Amino acid sequence: MNYLGIDTASMSDGKGVRVVLWVAGCPHHCEGCHNPESWDETNGQEFTNGTLATLIEALNKPYIQGLTFSGGDPLAPCNRDKVKEIAREVKTRLPDKDIWLYTGYYFKEVKNLPVMNYIDYIVDGPFEIEHRDITLPFRGSPNQNIIKVNHG
Repeated sequence: MNYLGIDTASMSDGKGVRVVLWVAGCPHHCEGCHNPESWDETNGQEFTNGTLATLIEALNKPYIQGLTFSGGDPLAPCNRDKVKEIAREVKTRLPDKDIWLYTGYYFKEVKNLPVMNYIDYIVDGPFEIEHRDITLPFRGSPNQNIIKVNHG
């Protein structure tokens, strides 16, 4: 899996101060996407064990509430397995950190994926430019939902 970057102190990608992993690869190609360079899964650089160590180090600060997966689409087929591995590792090493995930898929389409066992909140649905609303917290259009994922 490739990624485009790691933001170590975001306040716009979920509640609290967050570390954000921007993955490459997205099949949705939403009109007005704020990150179209993330559509191509070959952009960016390969996510390695060293990248994971950097991510864990960034997360292991008392003021960081958790990790957010964004992109691209973390649930694009090219990303699902690696995102699951990363999420599992974060939950194992830092169980008090929450994990948010942004996806262009609707929750009903992805709720049974194994990665969902490690996700606390999902922001689902494609961005719809014709319904863009900058007043909405943590999302760009009202068709997108912030869903607390229930485990069990």
